[in-house]
Amino acid sequence: MIKQYEKKDGTKAWLFKAYLGIDETTGKKIWTTRRGFATKKECQIAQNRLMVDVEENGFRKKTGETFEEMYKLWFEQYKRTVKESTWCKTAELFRLHILPKFRKFKLDKIKVPMCQQAINEWFVSFPGGYVKLKNYTANVLDYAISLEVIDQNPMKKIKIPQRKDDFEEEKDLNFYSKKELKSFLAAMKELPEKTAFVFFHLLAYTGMRKGEALALTWADINFKENTLSINKTLTRGNNARLIVLPPKTRKSARTISLDPFTIGLLKQWRSQQKMDYMKFGFNTLKPDQLVFANQSNEWIQPTRPRKWLLQVYKAHPDMKQITTHGLRHTHCSLLFEAGASIKEVQDRLGHTDVKITMNIYAHVTQQRKEETALRFADFMGH
Repeated sequence: MIKQYEKKDGTKAWLFKAYLGIDETTGKKIWTTRRGFATKKECQIAQNRLMVDVEENGFRKKTGETFEEMYKLWFEQYKRTVKESTWCKTAELFRLHILPKFRKFKLDKIKVPMCQQAINEWFVSFPGGYVKLKNYTANVLDYAISLEVIDQNPMKKIKIPQRKDDFEEEKDLNFYSKKELKSFLAAMKELPEKTAFVFFHLLAYTGMRKGEALALTWADINFKENTLSINKTLTRGNNARLIVLPPKTRKSARTISLDPFTIGLLKQWRSQQKMDYMKFGFNTLKPDQLVFANQSNEWIQPTRPRKWLLQVYKAHPDMKQITTHGLRHTHCSLLFEAGASIKEVQDRLGHTDVKITMNIYAHVTQQRKEETALRFADFMGH
């Protein structure tokens, strides 16, 4: 049946009502009504397409799931495939960014323009992770396709905004030069909490990730061989509780050499730690004794290093400011300046994705090119 009707705003439109057969699960007749067509011809074409689709593919009952309901189904499967720390971070991304955009929408009502608008907004509000948000959203919609709830994934038809390279300008570089690092560590040494200096020295001289350093035990340091084994990382699990997990990736598990100065510093730190904790009755000679611990001889909160940074930057307002992770980039940069190869740097830092390694390498190489030109000019007396 096709007929014209009047909409609430007084304009005219067309609708059709069609019989699709018998629902095998209930035994009831299935009718569907589609409306909103501008002309009778459009309405007739849509009805014909529907009838052909039902004839060829059978009737697929509309489930009416919202994006949030499908996300919950997908997430239960996803949790079984990743570490607890990973699915906790993923859940947070959905809660803060994705669900506010799509939560209550029926899956078949999510169209390409809506997805494009979402990623355009994420590009501005979450520049460091907008592509990840796009991929997670697409994963939920792909899951809906696998359950035959929808036919297409609109998130895969959008255009991804492009951002400038983080390493495009000098002021954006999140690492120190040799001179800047020495000034930074000297300032860190002034803090009353002596843990801070040893912690940031180790980050700068090994390229360890913050979580890897916070999970470090004395059993991981071989003072005879002058090596350090990175085999775990401290992170947050469900309900923000601290947990220790295997390293970030397979390549992240590694053993690296330590320089004599760092070895000496760690030996001094171990003696100091033993004396400090002896006052409180702690036995620091256990194999699982943490290298960096709080006053209760437990894990330091991952937010603590940032507070140490802020203390230094407040005391030295003219100092260049970088993130805790920037000490890892600093180690990478200075390794290149010292003549290490790309492969050596990649292995030492445990990089699986070499993008950051190559960006820093390109920056250091460019500096060397400029220095080469200056040396030639000096030689020629200009």
